[in-house]
Amino acid sequence: MGAKLLETVELPIRQIGTSDRLRPISETAVLSLMASIEEIGLQSEIHVRRVRHQGGKLKLIAGGHRLEAVSRLGCTSIMAKVWDCTDDWALMAEIDDNLAHTDLAPLDLAVFLAERKVVYERMYPETKAGAFKGNRHTGNLVSDVLSFTRSVAENRDMSKRQIERLVAAGQALDADTIKQLRKAPKRVSLSDLQTLAKCGEPADRKMICAALAEGKAKSAAEALRNHRSDPGADQRQAVDIEANKIRDVFRRVSQEGRKRFVRDQLKELQALIAQVSK
Repeated sequence: MGAKLLETVELPIRQIGTSDRLRPISETAVLSLMASIEEIGLQSEIHVRRVRHQGGKLKLIAGGHRLEAVSRLGCTSIMAKVWDCTDDWALMAEIDDNLAHTDLAPLDLAVFLAERKVVYERMYPETKAGAFKGNRHTGNLVSDVLSFTRSVAENRDMSKRQIERLVAAGQALDADTIKQLRKAPKRVSLSDLQTLAKCGEPADRKMICAALAEGKAKSAAEALRNHRSDPGADQRQAVDIEANKIRDVFRRVSQEGRKRFVRDQLKELQALIAQVSK
């Protein structure tokens, strides 16, 4: 599960893949880095890996903002540490590199902490809740997890409980809702994420995320209050969920499958079209 540093070398920027990153590039951070690099130069290398199962292609591990800043300044190459490592090691390194920055937005913090828990438990399944804890090595791993949680909490002046709620909130959000929340006109707060973490119903969480993303509520708590005070909200939401399921299935099937469905349900579809067209 380890990793091997192959070399530190100058690499062509165009050869470094940057897909599937957990955190989008921050324009403010890139502009700040550009100014710093112009004044004092690049102070640390980026980290990349050679992906064996992809023919040795280069893929970014850590340093996305540095890579973007250097590229915008017109450079065609950048110094990089090149690693031979597993997918999980690379993902863990990306997560920890981001967690080292104290300026992370609460949403990014929740996403990274939740993802780190998933990756760590995949790398060390004996640390999962309910797993056997009698082994001295397992005990050390569990201790490592607790130490990491305490460290993150102390660095951000947060309690261990707040970190645990952030992890819970991150685990409750899927890729679509995370994208929604990133587009919210008002930055998602720690309080919003804690409300999401305590929210037991998946449908309520989706409703809260949609309300924040569309600017219909200033906070998750307000979105939840508005929803519960609206007697027709649950029924409308149930209809939305049903419609989304039909839409998802319809998009996934082949063109021939769609035609067959329309032919089989033609009369009913025509009657429904007449109703909605009125």
